[in-house]
Amino acid sequence: MRVKVLRLLAGAAGLALMGVGASLLLDRQQDLMGVLEWLGGAVVLHDALVAPLVLLVGLVLVRGGVRGPIRGAMLVGGALTAVALPVLLRPRPRANSTVLPLDYPRNWLLTLVAVATVTALLVAAKEFRGSRRRPPS
Repeated sequence: MRVKVLRLLAGAAGLALMGVGASLLLDRQQDLMGVLEWLGGAVVLHDALVAPLVLLVGLVLVRGGVRGPIRGAMLVGGALTAVALPVLLRPRPRANSTVLPLDYPRNWLLTLVAVATVTALLVAAKEFRGSRRRPPS
């Protein structure tokens, strides 16, 4: 019962935030077709490339109980790449250097390394815990 209430609250909060985002988009009179194309492209990219790749790699390459952390790391890496993709695809100097003042390709790679490191530590801890619980043969 408690889980259902938490799910309902999370769903309500998500719907409220979606409403705020839609109202901000409509108030600013942005190019709505451009936004819809971007959102549609994100859905197609996820459904046609990211999700099948994660499932395939998780199924083929990963054995045992570590499949979940590997898939999770791949999904986080895919989301980070999707967010960084515009900057990664157009690495050109800008007229205003304060718009993107950081080294985004380097920070993207560092973040992916951090995700891989945390995932490796989680997998190692899970394997270590599993080996300690097994009786000696």
